[in-house]
Amino acid sequence: MPPTARERARADLTAEITDLARTQLATVGATGLSLRAVARELGMASSAMYRYFPSRDELLTRLIIDGYDALGAAAEEADDPTAPPAQRWLAVCRAVRRWALAHPHEYALLYGSPVPGYAAPLDTVPAAARVGVVLGRVLGDAARAGLLPDAPGRTPTLVSPETAEVLGGDHPSLDDGVRARALLAWSSLFGAVSFELFGHFVGSVVDADAFFDHAMQDLSGLLGF
Repeated sequence: MPPTARERARADLTAEITDLARTQLATVGATGLSLRAVARELGMASSAMYRYFPSRDELLTRLIIDGYDALGAAAEEADDPTAPPAQRWLAVCRAVRRWALAHPHEYALLYGSPVPGYAAPLDTVPAAARVGVVLGRVLGDAARAGLLPDAPGRTPTLVSPETAEVLGGDHPSLDDGVRARALLAWSSLFGAVSFELFGHFVGSVVDADAFFDHAMQDLSGLLGF
């Protein structure tokens, strides 16, 4: 069934609310996000705003899920399954960096300082994992194509079963040692992006593009690509 006029109007206003909230992120940050301020910008009564987002935390959750989904979509669009694993890895990493540099305040909401008093609910997890799923697919495809050496089959459990599933699934070339390196590479990608975005490379890195590519290629070597 196509949406009714009322449903379309609600969806349009919800989108307008979240757009204005993203603008607030750029000016006052996540801690200063205010439903009342968004309502004033829209010319709405605060009581009307609560019919769309009953609390600031629900609005934050919506912004977080939207941000993770946008970042995940950028990573997915950059991945070419026909390319060699090292090229796929670098392309996805570059897409993550491009999105972060183009959306710094949204990235800061996702990977910056926690918002005091806010705890992200579990329904943010699938969106948050989308980049990891893409990187894990690159690793799993490389294993299934015979492009990784057989792993020694170490027994210590280093990552959770859920993370192991994301990072390539089951294959003789993927033991917990390989998955731990994959998790290190995944977190190092976001560490490099965060250091650049938050100014920690100032005075240390001469060419940010060249440094990023070099670092990501080193990480792909760590994975065996």
